[in-house]
Amino acid sequence: MKSKFFLMALLALALGASKADAQVRKRAENQHDRIHQGVKNGTLTKNEAKDVREDQKDLRQDVKLAKSDGKITKGERKIIRKEENQNSREIYRKKHNGRVR
Repeated sequence: MKSKFFLMALLALALGASKADAQVRKRAENQHDRIHQGVKNGTLTKNEAKDVREDQKDLRQDVKLAKSDGKITKGERKIIRKEENQNSREIYRKKHNGRVR
């Protein structure tokens, strides 16, 4: 009985971690798509695209560091989410600043 409970708890932790990882991955894909679309339609200049891609690269490094111990903690998720939000706002600002390629 105890081993069954332990396995269920371990599975729940693994599913929670993979859900958080999936959310981070999906958000990164969406950001990438937004950047690509901005470059494609000319609303992002080369330098603007370079800047937001660099921000995304920094975020990927932060996620990799957070995962280095095997899971992303609640505090690390909060920091990652904050950085994702900042990157999202930056993409929006640069796409809507009136500069075109």
